[in-house]
Amino acid sequence: MNLQDFDHPTWFTAAGTLVSYTVILLAMFVLLFVVPYAIFVAI
Repeated sequence: MNLQDFDHPTWFTAAGTLVSYTVILLAMFVLLFVVPYAIFVAI
């Protein structure tokens, strides 16, 4: 297998999609679970 096989725009699109979904899910996790937990513990 040659690294030139992965030099197609499709692979960049797939990697960008995976990274963006990961960032969105991480942000949602923080907003929905970490922030309320921190507020609850602070009270």
